[in-house]
Amino acid sequence: MKFTKLKHTILQKKFQKTLQKSLENKVISQKKIQSVGILTTDEIQSKTAVLSIIENTLGVRNAKIYSFRKFNKLNEFSYKHFSENDIGWKGEFIQENFQSFLEQPFDLLIGYFHQPNLYLESAVLQSKASFKVGFSNVNSNLYEIEISEDVAKTNEFATELKKYLQIIKKL
Repeated sequence: MKFTKLKHTILQKKFQKTLQKSLENKVISQKKIQSVGILTTDEIQSKTAVLSIIENTLGVRNAKIYSFRKFNKLNEFSYKHFSENDIGWKGEFIQENFQSFLEQPFDLLIGYFHQPNLYLESAVLQSKASFKVGFSNVNSNLYEIEISEDVAKTNEFATELKKYLQIIKKL
């Protein structure tokens, strides 16, 4: 248990340093959105059809989604989930499938989680996506656009997102 807290503290410090560096070098893409990645929690994904709603509202196809779930020995390995055990002590994700997801140059990455979560925030920060969107009460330094909406209202979130993306001419 002590190693978990120590690892979390180390990762938190590494995250803050990386976030500061990324803020200094931040460049916002003007590219139209064609590819979408979504990071969420397993709990949210099981309650709402985030992927299909986002695809239908934004008019994109083949959006990809990855979910965070707490590590449990009884969970089967999944290509659509990652856990706290999939991140090393230096802050790099060690699961190859998730690492390739983060390295994909998505035109839009949606952080679909409403509570601060070090592992999800680290994933958003390490993503090679050119434009990032998320909820307003998570971490304002991670996203270019923040939307204030209830996480259970996926349709409303998607509608607001579409509206803002049309205003800035990304759709």
